[in-house]
Amino acid sequence: MIRCFDVTLPGGIELACRGAGDGPRRVMLLHGFPEAAFVWDEVMQMLAPQVSCVAPNLRGYAGSSAPTQPEAYRVKHLVGDVAALIEAGGVPLDVLVAHDWGGALAWNLAAQRPELLKHLVMINSPHPATFLRELRHGAAQQAASRYMTFLCRPDAQALLAEHDWARLWPFFGDATWLTPEMRERYRQAWRHGLDGPLNYYRSSPLRPATKPGDSLHTLVLPDDAVTVRVPTTLLWGEGDKALLPALLDGLEQWVPQLRLLRVPDATHWIVHERPQLVADEIRAVLA
Repeated sequence: MIRCFDVTLPGGIELACRGAGDGPRRVMLLHGFPEAAFVWDEVMQMLAPQVSCVAPNLRGYAGSSAPTQPEAYRVKHLVGDVAALIEAGGVPLDVLVAHDWGGALAWNLAAQRPELLKHLVMINSPHPATFLRELRHGAAQQAASRYMTFLCRPDAQALLAEHDWARLWPFFGDATWLTPEMRERYRQAWRHGLDGPLNYYRSSPLRPATKPGDSLHTLVLPDDAVTVRVPTTLLWGEGDKALLPALLDGLEQWVPQLRLLRVPDATHWIVHERPQLVADEIRAVLA
């Protein structure tokens, strides 16, 4: 059974959380855009009751604190939220699981605060070093990421909401899992507003450059700041249209304890498409 609860962090940010299970092993799951914590429900129920799972709605998402200033969504603040939520549990996580934007936070957390987790399970989320490389030099990834420019527009929330979110549904592609019931769950999350989630893109330098002065051209990511030294499993749906396979090239330089599992028949939305696989891989890490 899924339980819902709120956690207030020391800085005053409140995160609406979903949880399942009460076992001794601790797993936290971080969602991406344009999602919310509910996307983990099926996986958490598969892991419970032997595992204690928690999935927060990240800052800006449905039911959680949503500051209005884009600068409140810089990665250091978002990573601080996740770190504080882990610390509220009193002991390190056995596994941190993350997808998409949740993965951006998890890569940084694992590099900067490795004492907070024992294992990392990443799902179709680009490591910042390879993402920076491909956004600078990879024409295919530059083109695939062009949608980010639209999401940074000041009127993006209003445009996305038009005609029953007509511009958002295509993000999911030809998704057989997107049943009428699942569509309504997404609508309920989006009705809380999307400016918070869109501020993740607006505040990040990791997006395609549109002019010579963009910070992408001068951004430096020191190896020490982005190297992940905890055991990491990376699940990658190879049908991902937004995040291309070149992002995996050379990844071992920054993730030396990497196990890469390519999934040919899955897309970016592998959490919905293959929840049993995701749960099984988490169990394998726990074992």
